[in-house]
Amino acid sequence: MEQEVCVGSLVNVCFGKSKTYIGMVARLHSVKPQGFEVKPIKEVVCPSPVATQRQMEFWQWISHYYACPFGEVYNTAVPAKMKAPLSARVSKSKQSQMLRPLIDVSDGMMDDVCLSPLSPAQQSAHDSILTSFKEKDITLLHGVTSSGKTEIYIHLIYKYVREGKQVLYLLPEIALTTQITDRLAQVFGDDMGVYHSMFTDVQRAKVYRRQLSSEPYKLILGVRSSVFLPFDNLGLVIVDEEHETSYKQQDPAPRYHARAAAVMLARLSGAKTLLGTATPSVETYHLAQTGRYGYVRLAERFGGVNLPQVEVVDTARLRFQRRMKGAFSPVLLDAIGDALSQHQQVILFHNRRGYSSLVECKACGWVPRCAHCDVSLTYHKSNNLLVCHYCGKSYSLPTQCPACEQHEFVKKGSGTERVEDQIARHFPDARILRMDTDTAHTRAAYEQIITDFSERKYDILIGTQMVTKGLDFGGVTLVGILDADVMLNQPDFRSFERTFHILTQVAGRAGRKDGQGRVILQTKRADSDIIRQVVTGDYASMFAQQMEERRLFNYPPFHRLIYVYMKHLDASRLEPLSQQMAQLLTDAFGVSCILGPARPPVSRIQSMHIRQFIIKVAPRLSTAAVRQQLATIRTQMLTAPSTSGLIIYYDVDPM
Repeated sequence: MEQEVCVGSLVNVCFGKSKTYIGMVARLHSVKPQGFEVKPIKEVVCPSPVATQRQMEFWQWISHYYACPFGEVYNTAVPAKMKAPLSARVSKSKQSQMLRPLIDVSDGMMDDVCLSPLSPAQQSAHDSILTSFKEKDITLLHGVTSSGKTEIYIHLIYKYVREGKQVLYLLPEIALTTQITDRLAQVFGDDMGVYHSMFTDVQRAKVYRRQLSSEPYKLILGVRSSVFLPFDNLGLVIVDEEHETSYKQQDPAPRYHARAAAVMLARLSGAKTLLGTATPSVETYHLAQTGRYGYVRLAERFGGVNLPQVEVVDTARLRFQRRMKGAFSPVLLDAIGDALSQHQQVILFHNRRGYSSLVECKACGWVPRCAHCDVSLTYHKSNNLLVCHYCGKSYSLPTQCPACEQHEFVKKGSGTERVEDQIARHFPDARILRMDTDTAHTRAAYEQIITDFSERKYDILIGTQMVTKGLDFGGVTLVGILDADVMLNQPDFRSFERTFHILTQVAGRAGRKDGQGRVILQTKRADSDIIRQVVTGDYASMFAQQMEERRLFNYPPFHRLIYVYMKHLDASRLEPLSQQMAQLLTDAFGVSCILGPARPPVSRIQSMHIRQFIIKVAPRLSTAAVRQQLATIRTQMLTAPSTSGLIIYYDVDPM
C-alpha cells in the first residue's frame, strides 16, 4: 500500500472480530507506536486526500482549542458519504455529475453581472472596510437593521472573486440561506456553492468534492459547518449576524464556535475577516473598542427609512386589571387589526413552541414529567401529545392523575401553537403561518414558509427565534413581542445581552421598505434597564452596564470560561466522583477559579445524571497549559476502575 497511501487518504481498519471503521491517515512515519495495540490497514478506501494540509492544521487547532479528539473533528468535517467504501469506486461519469453546482443558473454570470449601486452611506462603509483591512485582519461592521449590510457584502465578495480569491460567507441559520441564495446566484452564478446540514449527505459530499477539485467554488454560502470545507485560495471570510448563539455547536463534539473558528481559518489562510451585525456580541465589540479589530459604523437604514417605533406594554398591570386577552394586550390586538385592514403583514414573536408549557392536575397540582429527563412535558395540540423538548420522547395525554386519580387537567403557559389558536379566534379571516422547529423541520419546509410569507400568501407569521435572524420581509409593518420576560428570566450571565440582541433583531423586521414600522413589546418588567435600552436602541448603555458586571464577577471578556460536564446513569455513583473531580480541578486551578460541582437547570437528560463545573480562566494563564491540565485530569479520572460508565467532556467558551 505504500504507493497508494498519503496524508489525507481514507483507509479501512478492522477493530475486534467484525467491526470496521473508515479513518483518515493523519501522518506517515516510520516510528514504532508505543503504549497501544496497532491495528493493520485492511484496505485503502480512497487514495486521494480528502483534506488539504491547511485543513488538517485547522482541524488540529479545533481539536486543541476545544479540548476534543482529532477524530471527532474529522468525523464532523468530512461528509459521511465520502467515508463510505463505495466512494472510491464511483465511475468518472458519476464523479463529473458530483461536481455540478447545486444551483441551476447559467454559466459566465460573473462576466456580465451588474451590481446594484450602493447608497452614499453604504459606499462609505464599504470603503472604510477596505481601508480597515489594510491595517487590521478583522473588522466589525456595526450596521443597524435594514441598513443594507448584505449589499455591501456582495460588493466585497465581487471584488475578491474578481481578484481570483475565494470567499466564505457564513450565516447563523439555514433559513437565512434560503432568502439570500437567489440574490447571490444572480451575481455569482455557478461560482457559488451552498453548504448546510439540511442538504442530504450526497449533496454535501458534492460540494466538498468540488472544493477539492481543480475548479472549486469561488463563493461558499453556508452555516457553521462550512468552516470545515477545503479552500485553496481563501481571501475573505464574512460572518453575518456574528452575535448569534447558533454559531456555537453544542452536541456532539467538537463544541466549536464558528465565529472563532472562521477567524482562525482566515488567519491560517492569510485572509481577511468581516464580522457583521446590528447588535454585536459584548466580546466582539470590546475587541473593536480596544483596537484589536477594525470598526465601521453604518447608522442609517437603506433608503432613509426610519427605525421602527417601539411601544412598551406593561402586562403585569393589564393582568391585574384583567384586561389581557390570552397572550395579547388590547393595544397589540388593535395594532394587528389596523395592519390587516391596510393589507400589511404582521410578525408575532414568542420564544416557546408547542401549545402549553405544562399540563397540571386541577386537583392536586401533579405535573407529568419526562421519564428520562428532569423536565416537565410540553403539550402539543397538533398531535395531542406531551413531548420532552430535551430527548424528544412523546407521551399520551393522561386521562387520570396518578397522584389523586382525578380526571381534570389544566394547560398552563402558552407556546406558538396556542398563540396561533388565539389569534385565529380574534382574526378569523387572517391567513396565519407558524414557523418553529415543529413546522420547519426540513429544508423544504423552511423554504416554503419563507417563500409563502415573502410572496404575501399569509398575513401573520408566528414564530420563535427563527423569525429574529435577519429575515427580510418587505410587507411587514408591525411586530408583536408577546413575552420579553421569557429570555430575561434565564439563569445565565448573558441573559440581558441576549435579550437585547433578540428584541432588537425582531423589532428590526418591521418597516423595512415602506414607511416607519411599529413594534409592540409586552413585558412584566416595563421599567427595567434592558427594556429601556431596547426601546431607545441604546447599545452603548447596554454594553457599558454588562462590562461593569462582568468585570466585577470575572466573566468574559475579562476571564475565559470552560464548562466541565460529568454524566453517569447512576446518581449515587456520580456524586462522589464529582467531589473527586472538584478536588483535582481545585488543585490545578485554585479554589477561586472553580464553581461547582452543581446541578445544571436540567440535571438529567436521556437518563444521564449531570454535574457541572465552571472554570474561570484568567488572561495570564497559558491556553495550551490549561488544556493540557484538563486532558491530564480527564485521563486520571477515567482510568480509575471506579469510574466505569462515567462521561467527562469540556465545553470551551460556552454560550
